[in-house]
Amino acid sequence: MSHTKILLAEDDRNLGMILKAFLESKGYSTTLCMNGEEAWNTLSTADFDLCITDVVMPIMDGFTLAKQIKSVRPMMPIIILTAKKEQEDVLEGFGIGVEDYVTKPFSMDELLARIKVWERWCAYIQVKAQPSLFHLGSYTFDAPRHLLINGKETKKLTSKEADLLLMLCENMGNTLERAKALQQIWEEENYLNARSMDVYITKLRKYFKDDPSVDIQNVHGVGFKLVVR
Repeated sequence: MSHTKILLAEDDRNLGMILKAFLESKGYSTTLCMNGEEAWNTLSTADFDLCITDVVMPIMDGFTLAKQIKSVRPMMPIIILTAKKEQEDVLEGFGIGVEDYVTKPFSMDELLARIKVWERWCAYIQVKAQPSLFHLGSYTFDAPRHLLINGKETKKLTSKEADLLLMLCENMGNTLERAKALQQIWEEENYLNARSMDVYITKLRKYFKDDPSVDIQNVHGVGFKLVVR
């Protein structure tokens, strides 16, 4: 299941509901808005990873919506989905900064493939932007090399240990949801993988035993939180 959240702006209710149902069947959390203004207001109250918008809509059109999104979320991918096929319309869309332009009628499978391309692009950008070193009390975690360093002592972590610690570091001070970690690292959420994750959490706690300021806390029923006091 994907964790990508999609903002969908489409004034044709029937098409919008079909698209929403299709995307959710593929694991995407999808919020349907009936015009650009509703989508813009929704964006200010919730977090989304990608926007799909029609162009011709009441109150606020898709091009205006795209301009406003790019003014506050320049790296958020926007896919235009429209019947407007003229070259000047396509060029206007790309001139605004949208990432993709799909004309109606369209293939659901092709749209899904395009979404997956932008998912991979976002994941790459996030990895490039991530720090490679994390300072955790007296320890330093070198994520790319899977090394946990404490003074003159260096421990080489396994791939899963490093992946789990990296997710905890990226969410430091906040709760890392168990389900999210299982999907990303173990690729499936089930009882055996959940128990395996518990074992890895226990191992990581032991690695930090020499510094009580580093604490991996249980958040009952939700997941774990890395805290450095």
